[in-house]
Amino acid sequence: MGKLKGKLIAKFELRSSGDLFHEMFSRKPHQIKHVSPQHVQGCEVHKGQFGTPGSIIFWNYALDGKPCVAKEIVEAIDVENKTITFNVIEGDVTEEYKTFTITIDIKPEGDTNLVKWTMDHEKLHEGIREPVKILALAIKVTKDIEVEHLNA
Repeated sequence: MGKLKGKLIAKFELRSSGDLFHEMFSRKPHQIKHVSPQHVQGCEVHKGQFGTPGSIIFWNYALDGKPCVAKEIVEAIDVENKTITFNVIEGDVTEEYKTFTITIDIKPEGDTNLVKWTMDHEKLHEGIREPVKILALAIKVTKDIEVEHLNA
């Protein structure tokens, strides 16, 4: 029997402010569509408010050019340690994964910051691929935010 539970991690340097990056995903995710419109077309609060754990956020995004949606619960926001955790509860991702949790962690690294995306997931069955394309999308959006902040 194959492995259904998995974890994908991507770590890379962020030359822009870690505080601004954390704020974009924790308190201002609705602005991401303006800095990465080819990847994110919308972000709305369905319950609660941006920047508050327990809130439910609804995303419209494109994966390989295909329109997709995701509904996430904001599980945790730690401003001091610059971490954010989301749990995907509905949408395209749940068609292939029983559970899907995303954690973003930003740490100072010399004159830059280190961003770490972690995607913990459980596939519905063995025929499902690892969510590499979703992780690649997260990296592209991160780079778009970085460019926007560096050019501001």
